[in-house]
Amino acid sequence: IGLTLKANKGPSAPEIIKLLDWQEETDHYIMVKERPFPCMDLLSFMQLHGGTFNESTARHIMRQVVHAKICSENGIFHWDIKPENLLVNPDTMEVKLIDFGCGALMKKISLQSLFWHKRILSYKFTGKYHAKPTTVWSLGILLFEMVCGDFPVAEDLYMTAAKIWTSPGL
Repeated sequence: IGLTLKANKGPSAPEIIKLLDWQEETDHYIMVKERPFPCMDLLSFMQLHGGTFNESTARHIMRQVVHAKICSENGIFHWDIKPENLLVNPDTMEVKLIDFGCGALMKKISLQSLFWHKRILSYKFTGKYHAKPTTVWSLGILLFEMVCGDFPVAEDLYMTAAKIWTSPGL
């Protein structure tokens, strides 16, 4: 709740889901958030469009996701940027970043890795990491998924680093 409130503080970003109200109960919280209509998560939207987007569509979506970086300007590290945490209005192509449950407050020092990130498959964050570069890395993974239709595997990362990676149509 605190991270969602902080993400919405200051200059408002239409690309971040709004927390309208919340209530604390003895053993849980109730959160009332905006619900754009119509909307679906980005993963479902990708599947509806054949599993990938052309570069123009991916660019349009990425611009909005990157604009949601207002999170970092407000001191929030989302940590879980993935297609399932992005809502898309199929009529207007507007995007909203949701689910700050894995997030953290940003610090000027490196953060200690606390868990194996479920999205990163074979990529385990060990030791320390910095929020901003990790966010940029996750945005790159998101872009790869949108244009290639799948999460990159170790071979993709190796070939990219060696500048020998290619994919038809890109």
